Amino acid sequence: MEAAMGLLRRMPPKQTDTALSALLSLLPQHSSDLLSQVDQPLQVLYDVDCGKEFILCEYNRDADSYRSPWSNKYHPPLEDGPYPSSELRKLEIEANDIFSVYRDQYYEGGISSVYMWEDENEGFVACFLIKKDGSKTAHGRRGYLEEGAWDAIHVIQVGPEWEGTARYCLTSTVMLSLTTDDESAGTFSLSGSIRRQMNMDLEVADGHLCNMGKMIEEMESKLRYSLDQVYFGKTKEMVCTLRPPSEVAPTRLPDC
Repeated sequence: MEAAMGLLRRMPPKQTDTALSALLSLLPQHSSDLLSQVDQPLQVLYDVDCGKEFILCEYNRDADSYRSPWSNKYHPPLEDGPYPSSELRKLEIEANDIFSVYRDQYYEGGISSVYMWEDENEGFVACFLIKKDGSKTAHGRRGYLEEGAWDAIHVIQVGPEWEGTARYCLTSTVMLSLTTDDESAGTFSLSGSIRRQMNMDLEVADGHLCNMGKMIEEMESKLRYSLDQVYFGKTKEMVCTLRPPSEVAPTRLPDC
């Protein structure tokens, strides 16, 4: 299991599905552990009842069916699937509406979904998902890449309220993949993933959604900065070192 997880951590996100399928066939006894611990590129399904798309993940799946956050129904239909309580369902509906506005302002398109469920510690867990397709054929705006995807997964565990405060444990994962095919720049492919955690004790006077939204906004800002520095910054540094721009090339090359 440890070797399998090490292998998956080194695979590009766009190849995670293929690698995971191969490992599941080799290690069927660890299938539940692999499916619960490995973050896969997000998939999308259409809710015919509401006319909206929603994101598929392990947190809204039961057997081979997935629960839509819009209609609260499973697709394909499932008779005895788990559902959030009525109070938590109201919070889930409000979170989906607010997160849609957040997604449109920050990502200028894409798809988002929010799922909530009770945990065993008298609290609850919320999962915020965003998928942005940046390819030329995507319906989102600013799709200039030949292929491109941004998948963000934010899972927040909210503890029980105690003296007006609650503990929030956030685990965020971002998977990025892009491919360009331009005459001037040629073909370029880059993909990777990054995961970070954050724990905070916050007052619940303003509501759980306000606290969770602030944490996600802060975390996404840090993740975007890290991706820019780690992936794009290092790639640019290596390219400029191997192939310096023409205007600075004469100053770097030795005299013949």
